[in-house]
Amino acid sequence: MKLRKNIFPRTISDRCATLFLTIMIPIVYYFELWIVLPSVHESGSLMSRVHFTLGTFLLYNVTSNFVAVILCDTSLKGIILSADDTKGSRFCASCECFAPSRSWHCNICKTCILKRDHHCVFTGCCIGHSNHRYFCYLVVYMFIATTYATYYNTYFVLDRVSFTSWWDISKIVFPFAMLSVHPSLEQLYLALYQLTIIALALSGILLIYHFNLLKNGSVVHERNSRLYDFGFKMNMLSVFGERWYLTWISPTIKSYLPHDGVHWDIKSTSKGK
Repeated sequence: MKLRKNIFPRTISDRCATLFLTIMIPIVYYFELWIVLPSVHESGSLMSRVHFTLGTFLLYNVTSNFVAVILCDTSLKGIILSADDTKGSRFCASCECFAPSRSWHCNICKTCILKRDHHCVFTGCCIGHSNHRYFCYLVVYMFIATTYATYYNTYFVLDRVSFTSWWDISKIVFPFAMLSVHPSLEQLYLALYQLTIIALALSGILLIYHFNLLKNGSVVHERNSRLYDFGFKMNMLSVFGERWYLTWISPTIKSYLPHDGVHWDIKSTSKGK
């Protein structure tokens, strides 16, 4: 993995979003395993240990893939194109160099990105050829973790909050606003509950959207094209590598990609398979 030299987010929105995610991940982890879990399963019991282990595994994969996305350099920097490579490439006036096919310039990152998908505000960097795998698993594990958390949080909250008045209902509908008006542990729990629901919805939308792109061998800029669609298996290999069946365990597992990010095969026709 080629590492980025500057991992600090460049824009205020990127900094705020990345900092928010960095802070909230450990807070939600603590809330789920040290507050919610003991209220559902007796501490030290078999079920408690099983859920604690699963929760820690989810935390590991969320945080490690999050870090991998940020650290991985997927830019064109340091790559020298041969004379043959420049024939099918575009000249980037901003970078003052030739950019290979599927590469696009990012005005925030200030560089061309190999097989650029999009700029992710929550990681403060672009998603491209080298870190696409880590981004996909970040979304997958975020969705699993928030689904898991929301399920148990619902029991936890319903056991502690009554809905006998409009005031009680406003607490759960507007938890963050009510937290500033009526700060309490109960209201903090409701705020965290709503936060996991929002994260569940967002990660679910991202999962569906990017899975559709993934199965078609496309990125965001190519969503209406099937030029690089060589079937579901090959499309998965191009993102997760030759050891795709092991990559779900950890981002540290090496899985070599079939492409270098510069040279790409194109289908002879863009029609469906």
